[in-house]
Amino acid sequence: MGKGFAAERLTAFENVRAADTLSEKYLSRGRRMKLIANTFVLVSTDCPVAKAAVPKSPAGKLAVHALQYELLTSRPYELTLEDLIFETYWRRAGLSAEEAAGRIHEIRAELFSVPHACMRASTLTKRYGWGAHYDEEGRLALYAMESAEYAQFAAGKTTGVKIVCAMRSKKA
Repeated sequence: MGKGFAAERLTAFENVRAADTLSEKYLSRGRRMKLIANTFVLVSTDCPVAKAAVPKSPAGKLAVHALQYELLTSRPYELTLEDLIFETYWRRAGLSAEEAAGRIHEIRAELFSVPHACMRASTLTKRYGWGAHYDEEGRLALYAMESAEYAQFAAGKTTGVKIVCAMRSKKA
């Protein structure tokens, strides 16, 4: 296999973006989720790992956290949270890129008719040791908790970035 699921589907997703004539307009005007920007999500205080771990999917299944990890590490600062949720949904649903492009408005309307959690509730930040940064446009990137970049964000050395902690997995 070699490339990984996200890399193999990247070209297909680019076709979805090209087929969606509203792509940027849709994200700026038709957003269904609150835009989170200039925010860094720290790893949860009860995170069980001391070093960031690559999430794995159970045999025969494509886990949400594993797919989101692949998408965010292969395409840092490219996807907003809404884009990430949408792309995760259509890939897990077994839709082709062309089918997702053809039904983008229908799928998004149905998908975002219910609330979705932000990266504070993601297992990537709660269990696997990854910090999540939203840039000024709400696009996401992951940082390993042991990295220099994570330490810089966590220390508040990045001007204009709000720091929040991921939700705890257990009650205190």
